[in-house]
Amino acid sequence: MKTELLAKTFTKDEEVLAYLKNDYHSYREYSVMRDEWKQKFMDFCIGKKTLPMMYDAFFKRIFNPDIHSERLSSLLSSLIGEEVRVKKILPLEDNYIDGARMMVMDIIVEAEDGSIANVEVQKIPYLFPGERISCYSSDIVLRQYSRLRGEKGKDFLYEDLRKVYTIVIYEKTEGIFHKIPGKFIHRGKVKFDTGLELELLQEYCLIALDVFHQIPYHKEKNMVTGWLSFLTTESLEDAEQLLVDYPWLTEIYQEIASYRENPREALMMFSDALRELDRNTMQYMIDEQMKQMEEQKEILNEQKERISEQSEKISEQSEKISEQQGELTEQKHLLQEKDKELALQGKRNEEQEQEILRLKKLLGEN
Repeated sequence: MKTELLAKTFTKDEEVLAYLKNDYHSYREYSVMRDEWKQKFMDFCIGKKTLPMMYDAFFKRIFNPDIHSERLSSLLSSLIGEEVRVKKILPLEDNYIDGARMMVMDIIVEAEDGSIANVEVQKIPYLFPGERISCYSSDIVLRQYSRLRGEKGKDFLYEDLRKVYTIVIYEKTEGIFHKIPGKFIHRGKVKFDTGLELELLQEYCLIALDVFHQIPYHKEKNMVTGWLSFLTTESLEDAEQLLVDYPWLTEIYQEIASYRENPREALMMFSDALRELDRNTMQYMIDEQMKQMEEQKEILNEQKERISEQSEKISEQSEKISEQQGELTEQKHLLQEKDKELALQGKRNEEQEQEILRLKKLLGEN
């Protein structure tokens, strides 16, 4: 029965290809895709794989707040650990008060209590994760502030502002996420070291899916495990097992199966996902190159410092050598003077000896 929910409309790649050839634009879109992505698309269409949910295009389709707010509400509630009921989706792009453009984000929603959640799905472990989530969170606070100031005008009060949640789901993470064994969800907010209790607006929830996969969760059947397993499951067999463990996923997998009946629509999602991946990969490469440049710059600076230190030492040694040479020259002059004095004294002694001999000779004659 579960396999029927993942029903296959096409059974061979050739059948899908023949279907696409009936539409010039679809076939052209397929033709320019990389071979790896052509295979991903075909595996989905013939029922070997489900949708790869960790790509923005698929995540946004399945968790579209305008259509399935209850799905996103359930996901956010399980991740944050508090009940969240999504009310509406907010613009992904906005302006500051002075007209400057803000950053574009994945999904931003407003809950019924007025709180705002930004959901980011990241396949690539970008550099500086702490700095990035700080920017995401600050950006949303400013958007909320700008919007409420515009709506309320002089009646605006800071107490009108509601909490801002930044949720980032990482498919792959950097080493810092692996230093805490067994922990794949990290929830945090600012606290003061004195115990001062102030309810600040910004809270964070970071999910490391690669850490989640390192621990056996087959015994733990809960909403968090169900949702995270859904996000990372691509094989048909694993999807069927998920439906056994979490039957509430049935509606979602029925929707996924429906896209197999219309490969053109599925193709557009795969194309969008590939374009987004290319952009993200390019940004990641730029970040990596910038990091390497900074590292090389630090190495060069260290080498310059060492060379400078060595130059100073050489200069000091040269000064010492110069001083020693000066002392040696002075001593040489002194020795030369001593030699002259000794030579002169030797000459005087010789004259005195001759004079003594002459005097002795005179005495003998007398």
